[in-house]
Amino acid sequence: MSAEPRINDRIRVPEVRLVGPNGEQVGIVSIGDALKLAQESDLDLVEVAATARPPVCKLMDYGKFKYESAMKAREARRNQAYTIIKEIKLRPKIDPHDYETKKGHVVRFLKAGDKVKVTIMFRGREQSRPELGFRLLQRLAEDVTDLGFVESQPKQDGRNMIMVIGPHKKKAEAKAEKAAAKAQRSEEASGTETSADGTPAPAEAPAPDEASAPQE
Repeated sequence: MSAEPRINDRIRVPEVRLVGPNGEQVGIVSIGDALKLAQESDLDLVEVAATARPPVCKLMDYGKFKYESAMKAREARRNQAYTIIKEIKLRPKIDPHDYETKKGHVVRFLKAGDKVKVTIMFRGREQSRPELGFRLLQRLAEDVTDLGFVESQPKQDGRNMIMVIGPHKKKAEAKAEKAAAKAQRSEEASGTETSADGTPAPAEAPAPDEASAPQE
């Protein structure tokens, strides 16, 4: 079944509830009168609520409406941001330097608006000490609490223990902030000062050298 609405002569009902081109309510009119009004206004009669009784139709430029709708949908797809799940793997007896390095990766991922899957890998006798992994995951979650939240609580999965941290910031917001920061850095790098009217400010004249000043 086509998703396209019925327009003009394809609307086969005796009467419709008509809406004007600016959203004004015209009222219930015969289909003949509605089509006549559309023709006189050089517009299309478009059925916008087929299940209503009687159906609701609106006077509009259907070609322009379709074009604008397509452009809006295209822009929405372009701006759509998908959340990516990053993964970080830790050992339950990780040394402090490695922990800080791994935590830095988690911070970077969360700032970018991505989720982070944190996996604790147990080996040998470590499997009998799951509380070590649980405490490590709790510590990491507390260390990044300003940037993310525990979306999936720690759970055992075979030899591993897994936790998912979600970002407070949405992916689209993170992308917008990154673009703004990049633009600001570009402006600062150019180092060109501008005056109030937007033109480059003239360079200041160097101060006269006292030694070269004429003697009185």
